[in-house]
Amino acid sequence: MLAARDLRAVELESPSSETLLQIYAWMQLARTGDNRILDLFRQGLIKGTVTGGQGNEGLIVPLALLADKAIDVTCFTHRDLGGHLIWSGHLCQHLNQYFANAGSPTKAREGNVHRGDPKNRSLPMISHLGAMLGPVLGMTDSQRRRGHRAVGFAFFGDGSSSTGDVHESLNLASLLNLPILFVIENNCYAYSTPMSEQFCEGTALWRRAAGYGIEGLALDATTDVAATARTLAAAIEKVRSTSRPMLIEAQTLRLRGHAAYDTCDYLKPGESEGFFARDPLPKFRQQLAAAGHGARLDAIDAELSAFIEACIKVSLAVERPAVDVAALQADVFAPGAAPLPWKPAVPPLPTLHVIAPSAPSQPPVAHVESGTTLTFAQAITAALRKILAEQPDAFVLGQDIGTYGGAFKVTEGLLKEFGRSRVFNTPLAESACTGYAVGMALNGHRPVEEFQFADFATEAITQITLNAATLHFRSGAACPLVLRLPCGGGVTLGSFHSQELESFLLAMPGLKALYPSNPQDAFDAMLAAYEDPNPVLFFEHKGLYRRLKQAVVWNPNYRDVWQPKQLRTGDYATVVSYGEMVHLATEVCDYLAAEYEHTLDLFDLRCLSPLRLDAIHASVARTGRLVVLHEGRRTHGFGAELVARLTEQNFATLKAAPLRIGSLDIPVPFAPELEQRFRPTLDSVIEQVTAWMG
Repeated sequence: MLAARDLRAVELESPSSETLLQIYAWMQLARTGDNRILDLFRQGLIKGTVTGGQGNEGLIVPLALLADKAIDVTCFTHRDLGGHLIWSGHLCQHLNQYFANAGSPTKAREGNVHRGDPKNRSLPMISHLGAMLGPVLGMTDSQRRRGHRAVGFAFFGDGSSSTGDVHESLNLASLLNLPILFVIENNCYAYSTPMSEQFCEGTALWRRAAGYGIEGLALDATTDVAATARTLAAAIEKVRSTSRPMLIEAQTLRLRGHAAYDTCDYLKPGESEGFFARDPLPKFRQQLAAAGHGARLDAIDAELSAFIEACIKVSLAVERPAVDVAALQADVFAPGAAPLPWKPAVPPLPTLHVIAPSAPSQPPVAHVESGTTLTFAQAITAALRKILAEQPDAFVLGQDIGTYGGAFKVTEGLLKEFGRSRVFNTPLAESACTGYAVGMALNGHRPVEEFQFADFATEAITQITLNAATLHFRSGAACPLVLRLPCGGGVTLGSFHSQELESFLLAMPGLKALYPSNPQDAFDAMLAAYEDPNPVLFFEHKGLYRRLKQAVVWNPNYRDVWQPKQLRTGDYATVVSYGEMVHLATEVCDYLAAEYEHTLDLFDLRCLSPLRLDAIHASVARTGRLVVLHEGRRTHGFGAELVARLTEQNFATLKAAPLRIGSLDIPVPFAPELEQRFRPTLDSVIEQVTAWMG
């Protein structure tokens, strides 16, 4: 009975006995499997937060059987073991996941149903359930762009329906005409919180669909399994044919509490018994038995029980995972790929109108018609134009990046040249849109997302640091994604538009980061970031956008931006900086050479993750002194990490304590006089360095 995983060609108006028995077999496998997993947890053989889908089978099994597993996209929740079993893989693989043994699909790095099958478009679950929706949207759109009539299945519960990501994703799917079936698995409890404490009395969650201009409907998945299958089949076909999203609020049951450790003492007297009385599985079995299939049902039950016990025996015999720290660290990032076949040229920029200044301190600059002398902003524009022209899987998204050309005009002209399918505005929904970009990246597209200001990336922190950054480590899937982050102060934009977030974001593993300081490096870095198979943070200091012009050429060694670059040579001390502060550090080095006859090694770090410090280690070992200069705040700033790494290895050769220079430990002030005092300046850095020289 488990050989068939597809009901799409089956007549559901009057289903045959074989069809109903097939649905029953999968429901029974899911139920018995969940119950045995709970037993094994209680025996201490399975660890962690074991959740179960007992009571959810009447929804998830028909839906998974009706999906086109060859092209569709899904992201199951912790109630959907039946969906996992149907979508792909053998029961032993799923049990290995629970046992966290050497055969675990996630290499024992994740437990219970926190897994997926990205190669078969089953996205790995994360505990932030609302944040799972955006990637489903992205991967489904990617499938559609590749010519597949795919449908995306986005599951979430009544509790997570309150999260912002759910509402962002519903709006985004409607806006982009994405064929997504949003399914609320409403079991009336968010852990221990009942519906009455989540929503106003009488709230019907499916009616929220109207607010997004999409169809919604209610479905009771606890009564008639065949009727549930018919309703789901019609909904899936409608979404597939119209390419319009739909929201279903499905009434389900949670028969075993939130997780294995849940005592359920919050339930009202008799409430649990009421749940079991509505359980669709025994009712379905009774219906089939009454139709004369009792002997077949007994045989199915016996076969499934024997199968499950045999699989448990096999999985219990699998060895424990090897503890290989080097392998763990190596899998944080997807392995590098060969360079893309770029044309050896810097594309000319289109003729456009003069750009209005982005801040009072930045004078207007006209785009050039052709040539290679570019500002920092123009160098990024040229790189994006090259990427879009030469890489068909590339697209650019962000707020106001279309007709307006972005807050800093970096994408100006790209919409007109490449069209809205490749360059498109997003709503103010940073989390869902970043999740969408993650889903696109997982399916082989390569998105470049612009955040209007780096500060607004905090709205997408879960998607960036807990989803995209961890995907390769926990699932083996590459996530080639570039996140453009206009950052930094000095242009009088205040505390919510001036943050340096590199230390904050890079505290989480799995993110690469480039922070160029000049137009040539900006052009090279964008190409290097784009072709990397990992999520890359691309920091763009706003003060550099139009500060200087430089001849930008095709550099066949553009990948060198992943290494520091030495800008000055000396013997008194080693100076390390990045971003706009590189220019300040250069002036300081020149001043000290002229006034004190002290020459210094100066390094532009360029790449902040992964750090490659061999050349700087050698310099510190030779000079015996270290100065680190950055704009981020001094406390918990990125300079602390640099100082720690460089002095741990070179402590014995140091002639002085390292000097770490950063901004004040306060929010970024607005007034120019206050902001100047907040950030390092030429005078303040010279004063600190000369005092340190003593």
